[in-house]
Amino acid sequence: MTVNATMTKFGYPATRLAEGARWVVLARPQQVTLGSLVLVCKDPARAFGALDAEAMVELGRHVAAAEATLARLFAYDRINYLMLMMVDPDVHFHVFPRYAQPRDFAGVTFRDEAWPKPPDPTRPLDLPAAVVPALTAALGAAWPT
Repeated sequence: MTVNATMTKFGYPATRLAEGARWVVLARPQQVTLGSLVLVCKDPARAFGALDAEAMVELGRHVAAAEATLARLFAYDRINYLMLMMVDPDVHFHVFPRYAQPRDFAGVTFRDEAWPKPPDPTRPLDLPAAVVPALTAALGAAWPT
């Protein structure tokens, strides 16, 4: 299995929630909204259009699992997917659940400060160190097998 720089940057393997042959789902260490994720392709492609049909099918399974898990745990109002690839060239999506009202998790109140405008991935939340590991554990435990 290939571990690429994007996977490492976003905390792999410590933040891993799910992994298939072509994609890995990670809890984003820099949370922008509660439950922020990163879907990273393990293929060496540098463009979304370069991925084959098998990669797209697997991506669909991970997206469905992410949406179901985030809805069940945090009842998001909307979900945003950003594929920017400006800094990290490996094919990947940032996943930002969106909330019209604050949510509480691990003793922290999470506010979606940008709602209803687009999320700003350059402005992560300032969280206590224990929150992301707790979030990773909660998401991992709720993830469909």
